[in-house]
Amino acid sequence: MIVVTKWFGVFLCDKESVRKQLLFEKDAKGIAEKLAIAQRGGILEEEEHIASGYKRLRVADARLSKIGKPEVYDSSFIKAEDYGYDMALMQAVMVQLGKMRTREPLSSDRSLVQAIRAIDDLIETVNVMSERLHEWYGLHFPELGDYAKDERYAELIGRHGYREQILKAIEVQLESVGAEMLDEDIAAIQDLALIVSELYETKGRLDAYVQRTMEEHAPNLTRLLSANLGARLISLAGGLGRLARLPSSTVQLLGAEKAMFLHLRSGKAPPKHGIIFQHPAIYKAPYWQRGKVSRSLASKASIAARVDFYKGEFIGDKLVEGMEKRINEIKEKYPEAPKKERRAAPSRRQHGRGEYRSRKS
Repeated sequence: MIVVTKWFGVFLCDKESVRKQLLFEKDAKGIAEKLAIAQRGGILEEEEHIASGYKRLRVADARLSKIGKPEVYDSSFIKAEDYGYDMALMQAVMVQLGKMRTREPLSSDRSLVQAIRAIDDLIETVNVMSERLHEWYGLHFPELGDYAKDERYAELIGRHGYREQILKAIEVQLESVGAEMLDEDIAAIQDLALIVSELYETKGRLDAYVQRTMEEHAPNLTRLLSANLGARLISLAGGLGRLARLPSSTVQLLGAEKAMFLHLRSGKAPPKHGIIFQHPAIYKAPYWQRGKVSRSLASKASIAARVDFYKGEFIGDKLVEGMEKRINEIKEKYPEAPKKERRAAPSRRQHGRGEYRSRKS
């Protein structure tokens, strides 16, 4: 006996015949609510009721594994029209179901994915506009770049504007080689500087949001990788749940898809790491150790993602300790770069022949 759930009811089947059925009421909204529960992984009352009293049941949906053993089953012989349900009702049910699912609260990792992508967009925008600000204001005060960087650079220009006022603010005395500018030119540069400063502030708030969200929903991944790097892995994977289901070898190469396709297409050396290269344990390691370190880190990251997704206990400190131990082992075992194998020199042959060219005495 096998339990089959259709959009219009639950059926208990034996081979290609229906032994028992519990049909849903012909109400589009009510049916949609039941289907929404099933899509979220829940078990319907009708499914529990129809399975009660039977042992060694099979089920056609892995969602019902608590009721019986999942099995592939062709239930196409159960047709809605045979039980008085028409296509118009099915269409109404699907419309209601779509509305219900789209109104459901977003999972935290979906907002996290958008936040980290917004940060990446902000970084790109800030870099472009900051470069323009340096080039433009450098005509008036080129030496400022030696005393202020990034956000501080834009803040000083936006607040003070003129070279003399900035020199007083940073308490520096020097004779600039920059050109004089009109008041309207300085005002235009200040407008640009204020925009750049605001972008830096927005990025800081988004960074704080990512940090809080990661610490709450992915504490192990945050402890192992940092909030930003963990969020980028989640973004590349498409969510924390998918990251938890990926093998560690795939996690290791997330973000290196172009290099992998180039390897498959042209036979070039395969990549050893993707976005996790941003972790200090990898980019600070000698080049011949990076592949082994990244493999180990990806394995730990997979474990952390699974524990976080399935709401396990905090094991971040243990993962970090194990990672540090593994790094020390790699350093001790591979202290020097491997020697490159020498290739034999090609033999000299005659043009167009396979014979050795004879030397003239």
